[in-house]
Amino acid sequence: MNGIFVIAKKEFMDNWRNKWIIATSAIFLILTLVTSYFSTGKWSDIGSTIAGMETFVILLIPIISLMLGYATIAGEAERGSLSLILSYPINRKEVIIGKFFGLCLVVATTIFLGFGIAGIVIAIKAGIDAAEYLSFLIASLLLSMSYISISILFSSLLKKRSTALGTAIFIWFLFSMIWGMILFGILVIKYGMDIIMQESWIAPDWYYIAAMINPNQSFEMFVAANVKPLQQLQRIYLPSYCGSFSPLVLILWIIIPLILAIFFFENRDL
Repeated sequence: MNGIFVIAKKEFMDNWRNKWIIATSAIFLILTLVTSYFSTGKWSDIGSTIAGMETFVILLIPIISLMLGYATIAGEAERGSLSLILSYPINRKEVIIGKFFGLCLVVATTIFLGFGIAGIVIAIKAGIDAAEYLSFLIASLLLSMSYISISILFSSLLKKRSTALGTAIFIWFLFSMIWGMILFGILVIKYGMDIIMQESWIAPDWYYIAAMINPNQSFEMFVAANVKPLQQLQRIYLPSYCGSFSPLVLILWIIIPLILAIFFFENRDL
């Protein structure tokens, strides 16, 4: 446990010294306040605010998390600093877990600082449902942790920093664009565009299950299930099981890649 703490503290302090945490917190704070006020010219309610925030959360948090984690193993191995770390009485499992918790603490700090301060301002100006806003923060944190875990996995698997960066970009495109386009294309082929565009049409269960595998979609389902004004505002249909299983999917995206990262790193030749 001491080794994990040392590695986690190093990851956190490196980002703190680089002013990365302060800069990202400021970005989240400003974007949230802009979304709540300047989009309509007055302070918006929680549903409208979160509806606007979802867009940049799904855009920014995966990018930030992937950029934090893609070089955490591959980059240090390429620079030679990883061999120095492993020369201390720290095993490889502790390195992976320590880096994971350190990076998660970095993103958790930015999320709760940026969104937290913005939430206090919005609560004073327009009122806020604390439970609904907290569920949004938790969903954002789980989304970030899942991408950190994924990034550590391919950083442990790949040997070159450049290859890890390319993989990070591909993963972002896969979950942000390609996955949804493939599922929508299957719906169009199977049911036709005219039927899909009908307001009363509801997609089959397999579509929601396949969409929920995507961490971005699981995040959206988790938020929609816990922020009732959001469902009314977006007029979306969401099966009840999506609200129950979407957080579990995010947790699996955290645990499974992390276990695989430990396995690959322990068998990696430095």
